[in-house]
Amino acid sequence: MRYRGLWIGFASVVVLSFAVLGYYGFEIYRLAPPIPERVATPEGNVLWTGQDIKDGQNVWQSIGGQQLGSIWGHGAYVAPDWSADWLHRECLWLLNHWSQQTHGQPFAELDPETRAPLLVRLREELRTNTYDPETGDTLVSADRAQAAKAIGGYYAALFGDAAQFPDDVKDLADGRMTPPELRGAYAIPANTIRDPERQEKMNAFFFWTAWACAAERPQEGGGAPIDLEAAATSAGGPVTYTNNWPSEHLVGNTPSGPIIVWSVLSFVLLLAGIGALAWYYAVINHHAGEDEPDLPRHDPLLALTPTPSMKATEKYFWVVIALILVQVGLGAVTAHYGVEGEGFYGIPLAEWLPYSVTRTWHTQLAVFWIATAWLATGLFIAPAVSGHEPRWQRAGVNLLFVCLLAIVVGSLFGTWYGTRQQMGYEMNFWFGHQGYEYVELGRFWQYFLLIGLFLWLGLMCRALWPAFRQPGEHKHLLAMFVVASAAIALFYAAGIMWHRQTNLAIAEYWRWWVVHLWVEGFFEVFATVVIAFLFTRMGLLRTATATAAVLFSSTIFLFGGIIGTFHHLYFTGTPTPILALGATFSALEVVPLVLIGFEAYENLSLARARKWVAAYKWPIYFFVAVAFWNLVGAGLFGFLINPPIALYYMQGLNTTAVHGHTALFGVYGMLGIGLTLFCLKGLAARNAWRTRTLALSFWAMNIGLALMVLISVLPVGLLQTWASVDRGLWYARSAEFMQSDGMDTLRWLRVVGDTIFALGIVGLGWFVVGLKTGWSITPEEDAIFETSALAPAAAD
Repeated sequence: MRYRGLWIGFASVVVLSFAVLGYYGFEIYRLAPPIPERVATPEGNVLWTGQDIKDGQNVWQSIGGQQLGSIWGHGAYVAPDWSADWLHRECLWLLNHWSQQTHGQPFAELDPETRAPLLVRLREELRTNTYDPETGDTLVSADRAQAAKAIGGYYAALFGDAAQFPDDVKDLADGRMTPPELRGAYAIPANTIRDPERQEKMNAFFFWTAWACAAERPQEGGGAPIDLEAAATSAGGPVTYTNNWPSEHLVGNTPSGPIIVWSVLSFVLLLAGIGALAWYYAVINHHAGEDEPDLPRHDPLLALTPTPSMKATEKYFWVVIALILVQVGLGAVTAHYGVEGEGFYGIPLAEWLPYSVTRTWHTQLAVFWIATAWLATGLFIAPAVSGHEPRWQRAGVNLLFVCLLAIVVGSLFGTWYGTRQQMGYEMNFWFGHQGYEYVELGRFWQYFLLIGLFLWLGLMCRALWPAFRQPGEHKHLLAMFVVASAAIALFYAAGIMWHRQTNLAIAEYWRWWVVHLWVEGFFEVFATVVIAFLFTRMGLLRTATATAAVLFSSTIFLFGGIIGTFHHLYFTGTPTPILALGATFSALEVVPLVLIGFEAYENLSLARARKWVAAYKWPIYFFVAVAFWNLVGAGLFGFLINPPIALYYMQGLNTTAVHGHTALFGVYGMLGIGLTLFCLKGLAARNAWRTRTLALSFWAMNIGLALMVLISVLPVGLLQTWASVDRGLWYARSAEFMQSDGMDTLRWLRVVGDTIFALGIVGLGWFVVGLKTGWSITPEEDAIFETSALAPAAAD
């Protein structure tokens, strides 16, 4: 069989990669930071129980979780990273307490020689792992218990409605600001947590996450006693549960030896991979110049009468455009909270829509509209490809549409209502706000969406099945299309693998199965397949060429992409092998992106191939934009933060937002828009399009996205990185740094790019509405409809 080797390579990569992912997933379960039965002093004074810590995790989730600050570097960027913030303020309280006891003055007023013994004492106090696996207790000194109580009071004032911090922590406040000033800087509404019991439990959770950042991970198989002073100063010493993250000089958290070594190796592997792939592409893949395909004189795919189920997909695309407009509007509000805190140009919007909600909706809607565009494209194309309309197909398409609307509306309401603190822990988990970025929707809505995805897969397969019976080598590309579609349905199931009180390290492992494997992994494969599939069915690419290219590129991408999931988990309570695997394989993820320019050039060339192909110019241009942002957003900006040493200082900073915006919208968003326009071409009036508005929209979106990143988000992220290296992550995320005049100016500069980008989105909406009202079409018939074609056989 011509493609046997390619299929074997593809299957081998998938099976072996998931074997590695599964094995080290078991290690994450086994070696995750333990949740103690009790946190207590040697005298028996219990600060918190393990159940308090677990309930505190649920409280944190209910107020927005990763959409209100971050934990272990994962989450939003306006408020602090709470694990790093708690750790730093605990260090300051202890140092000041000891300094006053010993020297009668604050720690900051001591000379360096006098400070040194206190710093050694601090490192021994915090880095010593006092968890006892036999009793399940974690013991803390009386001083540390006092510190925990004081820092708990600090957070109670912050998340409540206090006007002043307690006297014992007033001098430790971020930037010496008052609680109202900090709530404004952090975009945290007053009385975010009204119940003191809930606040105390969230304090327990924050303490545990900070404890894991400082406590030494037990060495496997025993070993010599730990020299704490050497550990604090040596890159080769013992590491904490979070691999010495965050950068915190006071407690001796500095990059470990493996962080540095594997970062260097990742650069070497990247260069080696680029060289190997370039050699293959030049010598093997293009050794025999194939004849150009005999391009059809008329469109063989969409110059037909749409079937009932194909017509039923039109409302999906209208919803896609509506969701884009809402999502971008929420993005503007969310970005503005970074400069005005609790208001929007003077309107006290945070009283009804706090930052945690607008950011939740902004990220949720991005996934919803992109996924909807892709799902609708599959439902539209399947009957066109097979020439067959299965019985009750339109009813299935309409049922799925109702389900998706219910999921969108229900989950958005649930995430809003969950932050009102009116739900119990279990009710919030099922119907409210789960607190994990990109999978915030309650568990009920997750199950509902999973069922919907399998319904979509069934509709796809029953419509495509007749095409498998037709002779020709298209079956291999069709099979890859089905495999990619099945993966989209199947891998969302990873989102139900954690439970309400699952250890955060384990929940993060499964969350990244969804965010990386589902969104960044198999969506990428689906994107590759669907574009090749469209062009081959239109006669613009040879099936043999497209099939071989899709199988090869998917294999190469998944070779780095599956195990590369670990690069998100360097500092989330995982053992060192995760760091090594994540560093090496995430570098290999970038390799196939360096040749993406060839894909862009080929797509651009296809837009000029025939007169009828020119009708698809702007959908194809969006595919070209996908290739560009794949290289820049996923490749350059992705690798900027992927090596362990880079992410050690950059995790949780705006450099991650640079990658997120340019990869999520630049790649998947542009593809979703391109697919939407492609399908609307077959569904809309047979008249030629007036594309001036669409052209302006295309360039405004791309220029606006570039300006948003280059003149605002990236400079902010790089300055934060400098601050993180110089003083620590706590400072890079602090109000003291982020509310400075220079940073404020950079955030305001984002208005330039955001405005241009938003105009592009509004232009897209105006154009799509004009397809119905008539202002986006001309009186002349489009070139793709110059000759009639038969519609697929309808069964209902």
